[in-house]
Amino acid sequence: MTRTVLIAPDSFGDSLTAVQAAQCIAAGWRAARGDDELIVAPQSDGGPGFVDVLAGRLGEARTERVSGPLDAQVDARWVFDPRPPGTAYLECAQACGLALLGGPPTVRTALDAHTRGVGELMAAALAAGARRIVVGLGGSGSTDGGRGMMDALGGLAAARERLAGVEVIAASDVEHPLLGPRGAAAVFGPQKGADPQTVAALEDRLTAWAQHLDAAAGRPIRDEPGAGAAGGLGAALLALGGRRESGAAIIAGHTGLEADLDAADLVITGEGRFDDQSLHGKVVSALAAGARRRGVPVLVLAGQVTLSDAELGEAGIAAAYAVAEHAGSVRRAIDDAAEQLIGLSTAVAASWA
Repeated sequence: MTRTVLIAPDSFGDSLTAVQAAQCIAAGWRAARGDDELIVAPQSDGGPGFVDVLAGRLGEARTERVSGPLDAQVDARWVFDPRPPGTAYLECAQACGLALLGGPPTVRTALDAHTRGVGELMAAALAAGARRIVVGLGGSGSTDGGRGMMDALGGLAAARERLAGVEVIAASDVEHPLLGPRGAAAVFGPQKGADPQTVAALEDRLTAWAQHLDAAAGRPIRDEPGAGAAGGLGAALLALGGRRESGAAIIAGHTGLEADLDAADLVITGEGRFDDQSLHGKVVSALAAGARRRGVPVLVLAGQVTLSDAELGEAGIAAAYAVAEHAGSVRRAIDDAAEQLIGLSTAVAASWA
């Protein structure tokens, strides 16, 4: 039986972009099910790959030389859609991402990494005539609360003045506040190299900075959902008069995901690590919800899978497969990500035939 298969993964961490992952899954599927019609529609929740997914669909892809998370210059890609009002799509991971640290995160990088390059990207967007700036949040190596971004724009007061009348959108599905046990430092700091002592230092620094953000905005920014996204960059964007929108929903709208789901007999999605967080506002959960409404089965291909069959069933996911298991080790799954994902996809396609 010939199927219409929607292939719509997120990025696989630093191993594969969403575009690359979608291409790999499609190649593997075709090897076993050459007659199936494939709809290849890579997705993003605002993290790494946000710009890659949009490039080619919306306006012109541009490259800007900006400060990386540790001051070395990096080439950051962004997309400008010149149609009124003129929209710039930026991705914080292009300027302050974990992958730009030059090696594994450490205590020192956790303290030193900043968001100055994000501010430089915003300045470039303003210079291009953007009146709407959408910033994808996720994959950052910094926990500076967006202070570096503000400095690059001339400081908090100057940044608010420069962006007066500009629509600012923080594209993120993270709901964490800025501070506290669910905040940027406590939850995400350890992923960025912070030990317990460093987490406490980052929390103190964010607490002092939050006073300025709250005062500028005239409300307790620190407590708002999404303020803790990207090491507190979400809070800074909110203090500039921005609002948070679902990154997955933004991408879904621009890629025509609803129409693709209507046409699909089977949905395949995936990401680097498929765990409990994946079921709360991430690409996989959004796709599973849309597919469930249509009675369409969903398969997940991920670098690693930590969820039980019962958890998969509750989320409306038919099955999940790990590249690490197919490859025989996590190390091989990372080092040979493309070929291993192709191989896994071929094996899954054959089993679902």
